[in-house]
Amino acid sequence: MSKKKKTNAIRLLERQKIAYEIREFKIDDGLMDGLSVAEKTGRMPEQVFKTLVAQREDGNICVFCVPVSCSLDLKKAAKAVGTKRIRMIPMQELLGRTGYVHGGCSPVGMKKSYPTWIDQSAKGYDKICMSGGARGIQVCLAPIKLQEMIRSQWADLTEGEIPQ
Repeated sequence: MSKKKKTNAIRLLERQKIAYEIREFKIDDGLMDGLSVAEKTGRMPEQVFKTLVAQREDGNICVFCVPVSCSLDLKKAAKAVGTKRIRMIPMQELLGRTGYVHGGCSPVGMKKSYPTWIDQSAKGYDKICMSGGARGIQVCLAPIKLQEMIRSQWADLTEGEIPQ
């Protein structure tokens, strides 16, 4: 990978000596959804995870990683966090809170270390993919290595069943 495309997330993975693979893809002019990212990177949607940033009732930020083929169940997420309700932060707050833009938000290398939960379905795969910290870059790595690095917790976070 060229130096100009090395993101903060990638630098941190390298610093921690965590094995990963990069999947780059071309960004179309329109909005890129997670299913399109999975298709462009040649991965099953159940193995490509999106990073969602939410706020608890007390104002504290929390992060959730769920497959792009699923939706975050806000009730399950609130239960995992130990609060009654959470809400997604407005998109315009994402950069200021995390240092990442919409479509390029990674749970690795945010401006601050926020409590993070990964959907438990990730444990069923040798590798999962997630944003590498910029639009058009995905990193694929062992979910247990991600979990250990960011000190996240596992939880059932999605609505319904994850398609197989």
